[in-house]
Amino acid sequence: MQQHIDSYDFAGKKAIVRVDFNVPLDENFNITDDTRIRAALPTLKKVLASGGALIIMSHLGRPKGVNPKFSLKHIIGHVSECLGVPVQFAEDCQAADEQAAALKPGEVLLLENLRFYAEEEGKPRGLAEDATDEEKKAAKAAVKASQKEFVKKLASYADCYINDAFGTAHRAHASTALIADYFPQDKMFGYLMEKEVKAIDNVLKNAEHPFTAIIGGSKVSSKLGVIKNLLSKVDNLIIGGGMGYTFIKAQGGKIGMSLHEDELMPDALEILAEAKEKGVNLSLSVATVAGQEFNNDTPRQVFDIFNIPDDWEGMDAAPESLENWKKIILSSKTILWNGPVGVFELPNFAKGTEAIATYVAEATEAGAYSLVGGGDSVAAVTKMGFADKVSYVSTGGGAMLEAIEGKTLPGVAAIEA
Repeated sequence: MQQHIDSYDFAGKKAIVRVDFNVPLDENFNITDDTRIRAALPTLKKVLASGGALIIMSHLGRPKGVNPKFSLKHIIGHVSECLGVPVQFAEDCQAADEQAAALKPGEVLLLENLRFYAEEEGKPRGLAEDATDEEKKAAKAAVKASQKEFVKKLASYADCYINDAFGTAHRAHASTALIADYFPQDKMFGYLMEKEVKAIDNVLKNAEHPFTAIIGGSKVSSKLGVIKNLLSKVDNLIIGGGMGYTFIKAQGGKIGMSLHEDELMPDALEILAEAKEKGVNLSLSVATVAGQEFNNDTPRQVFDIFNIPDDWEGMDAAPESLENWKKIILSSKTILWNGPVGVFELPNFAKGTEAIATYVAEATEAGAYSLVGGGDSVAAVTKMGFADKVSYVSTGGGAMLEAIEGKTLPGVAAIEA
């Protein structure tokens, strides 16, 4: 049975909390962006303030075994500082029995990187490249069997379980989904997870119309499921970024050296036809800022998107496209934005994405509900100081995309079950 963090009695209890502390570190192991740590603080502080003890678990990076470079000990100091209490450290997440048992109310224990164990992800490691199907099957069965003990051990440390790691909610990992079974009456979302789930429901289930989705990024292939699922929900679908050129070429346009996926042209035509059939206004770029080479200082020129010369490459949305999109965005009541509409990492080709950020902030101020997610879109609103001028900025790009695609997120389902 799902509990709620606000009404749950943590007094004298130990809470094991799955957070996403997969933060970027420099070569000296200093945290370069602590957004993910700060995002989890309200949940962690709530447990402590309510008389509970904390056992924090997370992954860091993608280690293929124990690797000091990916140790969570690098972040202990910063987490202690943020929480205002000293954080103890368990050097092995599977050997923390004594430390967990000794925890008193108000104390905090951080477990070492869960992914030092293959059991966290439930996938075998170290298989030979020429392994037979039988060997692969046996290795998978072995890791699934040992995964049960891994989960049981983690669960044994605590009285209740909180999942506050939305960034990994789309993975059916030991600490994000399987552990919840050990706490049938004592499992709940943390504040961050609660907000993420609510934000997605706001756009997928309770959207006010007109509803506009802005989908950008480089490839159609990575967002195909998202686009198809949105066609039955939105009034307007803006497709920008590199993926737009596949749609233009599919319609017979000349796109020069622009990024595209020939094998997805039939899908692009299918999407255009379905949008028309469903009365969805699908808006593609009409003009592009092109460059001759893929670098910031290359010569720039604006071309009609159906007529880009052979030796030019489309790299950003031109003012004509942005003008069309501005009208659509400003007349919307619900806005979902995922992905840049140009090469955001090059300042000279980031103008379109920055303009979209401005329009989304403006529409929000006028009363629209806006959800922004995905690396570069989040970076754009953050860079421009608009993070607090949109309704919600999602912390989990992959998880958000899968939810928008209509998939069930294992980390969410495990709590709601």
